[in-house]
Amino acid sequence: MAGNSQRRGAVRKGGKKAPAVGSGGQRRKGLEGKGPTPRAVDRPNHKAHKLAKAADRRGGSGGVGGSGGRSGSGGSRKKASSEVVAGRNSVLEALRTDVPVATMYVAGRIDSDDRVREALKIASERGIPVLETPRGELDRLTDGAVHQGLALQVPPYEYAHPSDLLNPELPGVPLIVALDGITDPRNLGAIVRSVAAFGGHGVVVPARRSVGMTASAWKTSAGAAARIPVAQATNLTRALEDYRKAGFFVVGLDMDGDVELPDLALADEPLVVVVGSEGKGLSRLVRETCDQIVSVPMSSAVESLNAGIATGVTLYEVARRRRR
Repeated sequence: MAGNSQRRGAVRKGGKKAPAVGSGGQRRKGLEGKGPTPRAVDRPNHKAHKLAKAADRRGGSGGVGGSGGRSGSGGSRKKASSEVVAGRNSVLEALRTDVPVATMYVAGRIDSDDRVREALKIASERGIPVLETPRGELDRLTDGAVHQGLALQVPPYEYAHPSDLLNPELPGVPLIVALDGITDPRNLGAIVRSVAAFGGHGVVVPARRSVGMTASAWKTSAGAAARIPVAQATNLTRALEDYRKAGFFVVGLDMDGDVELPDLALADEPLVVVVGSEGKGLSRLVRETCDQIVSVPMSSAVESLNAGIATGVTLYEVARRRRR
């Protein structure tokens, strides 16, 4: 443009574009990269690394995979997550049935009634810590449930190891119930209660795809959970194989059994009764591991029995024959 030829910067000097300003090679090392990204377990700040270290510590102390002499069929006193029971009726029922409690939370300025007064009395008699808690904090602790100003923190259940049920000091002929795919905690509680009633020595549940010892299961057991150990198996099939090697006869309950319960020939020998889910029954591998598949005879008007009821009927029959 006329008149601008003398303006600085308006005319390019030289015939070539000037080179861009660089670092002179000083940052070359930063551009070379640091090699492949380390695995998650090798990164100190990653969750996977911390979990791996925790597993190593458990292994060193005789836990899963450690040198404690136990097989991989179960964890060593593996804990479930803690649980919160909310609501005045639920809290009072849990306290009446001696569900283990770590802490009781009471909302500030709660409208007291007979349920609240009885809950506080039981908590005082059992030495349970009682914390006065703002309602907003109670909403957070109970995840928005209707708590009515009252909640309990239930500690994680201490599971036994499947091999703990082989204790030769237990009275009577060993009798164990193993659950395959039971997901209703009330069924688990009812089964624990039946095991206690008919002289059983324990219950085994899988670590995955199975109900655990929740507050609901504990309440349904009506206190029997305090006397009957519940073991948790990492691999139920392997645990059943270990019981067979130890001399147990493994019986599976299923609607399509090879024999009916009254026709089952039971010798006076250690016994494992395996109970499948009401809908799917026994899984294939568990079924193949059983020595005998047995069905409970019933009227054609009923398609199937509740898992807890079927277990109770079977344990009664076993106890009746052992008294002969």
